[in-house]
Amino acid sequence: MIAIVDYEAGNLTSVKRALDYLGLENIITPDPSVITGAERVIFPGVGHAASAMKTLLERKLDKALHDAFAKGIPILGICLGTQIILSRSEEGDTQCLGLLDGFCPKFKLSNPLLKIPHIGWNAVTYRKEHPVLDGIAQNDEFYFVHSYYPVPSDTDCIIATAEYEIEFPVILGKNNLIATQFHPEKSGPSGLRLLSNFSKWNGK
Repeated sequence: MIAIVDYEAGNLTSVKRALDYLGLENIITPDPSVITGAERVIFPGVGHAASAMKTLLERKLDKALHDAFAKGIPILGICLGTQIILSRSEEGDTQCLGLLDGFCPKFKLSNPLLKIPHIGWNAVTYRKEHPVLDGIAQNDEFYFVHSYYPVPSDTDCIIATAEYEIEFPVILGKNNLIATQFHPEKSGPSGLRLLSNFSKWNGK
């Protein structure tokens, strides 16, 4: 069973639909005990970092995610879920989960033709191999919708990057945690392949 963390963020149902399409058993849940008892956890989301953290704290989902990480349960963060696994976000100057040490700044671009938020398809360049990327080509394109981006303190956590005037991290990984700034559930066959790979990954 894959538990999808429900903290009133957007985009949960599109993740569920993608998992249903793949025939993967899943549940959207706000219950910390379901999350810590799941085989795998997906922590997706679209929204504001401060309001997301408020709900996580109110529902004690922050502790559930820390406990799941400590137990070695495979965790996939997506978009907002990727940003707030870090220590702090510039969005609302928000203290976040701190599963990984790092910061989430807003894009500050000089090219007036490049809009914020960054919306659309963008090539992803792998720095290193990872089981969730099995069968997905180097520089394949994935779908993005975001104004902020993750910057881990430990650059060894960066699995892949993309460019939007600047080069920025788009896949982070450490131990049983993998996180994507893009939306695999909206990224066609390659995104579905990533989700399928995650469903088979043992977190090592």
